[in-house]
Amino acid sequence: MQTRQRIHPTAIVHRNARIAEGVEVGPYSVIGEHVSIGKDSKIGAHVLIEGWTTLGERNQIFPFSSIGTPPQDLGYGNEETYLIIGNDNIIRECTTIHRATTKEERKTVIGDYNFLMAYSHIAHDCKLSDHITMANSVALGGHVVIGEHAVLGGIVAVHQLVKIGMYSMIGGQSAVAKDIPPYVSASGNRARLYGLNTVGLRRAGFSAETIGSLKKAYRIIFRSGLGLERALRKVRNELPHSQEIIHLAEFISDTKRGVTR
Repeated sequence: MQTRQRIHPTAIVHRNARIAEGVEVGPYSVIGEHVSIGKDSKIGAHVLIEGWTTLGERNQIFPFSSIGTPPQDLGYGNEETYLIIGNDNIIRECTTIHRATTKEERKTVIGDYNFLMAYSHIAHDCKLSDHITMANSVALGGHVVIGEHAVLGGIVAVHQLVKIGMYSMIGGQSAVAKDIPPYVSASGNRARLYGLNTVGLRRAGFSAETIGSLKKAYRIIFRSGLGLERALRKVRNELPHSQEIIHLAEFISDTKRGVTR
């Protein structure tokens, strides 16, 4: 049996907002006209959710977060743009997540099972996959793309248009100006690579054979002294055509901002 909504009497919920069964809305929170909140989500005290924002099911949003506000873009003219958040995300205190601009797909998107710690900022047009961890005070510029199971340490700043690959690990207080390949560790201002994210890969259940192949690919691409094109050709010709090797090579081939070295 589904539980009814529990909306605190001091909360302000627009009559046109779509609030599913089992949703809790805490004291002094404000839910706007175009907002949709999926079942069993918990909205804490003093939370603002506005704009064309859709939240999936079982999300937890902690106090003083600001969700779905307009993008920080001088060209934005109050057009109808969107924020879409999936299921089972934890969004901690004072996090800010902005709707998109009109410059791309009009959507800021966050997937499922992400953990966004306090004071995180996700700017307009970002695309986050699933199972991402962002520690306190991570700031993403506009149009950033992050792959699944990536981990960003505290006070990391990511330049707009950067792509961060799946299963990568970025150390705290890093400034990321170029793309971070999948499966690697990076740190520093400006960020540089420090090898594979071997601890994260083992914890995620990658086989020793797969990790060994990725280590060989890393050495060829980043430590052999070959140019990127020659290194990628060598990886494709000499290493097993596993899903991980193919993904790593394609990520680097498709980079627009350049790859962190």
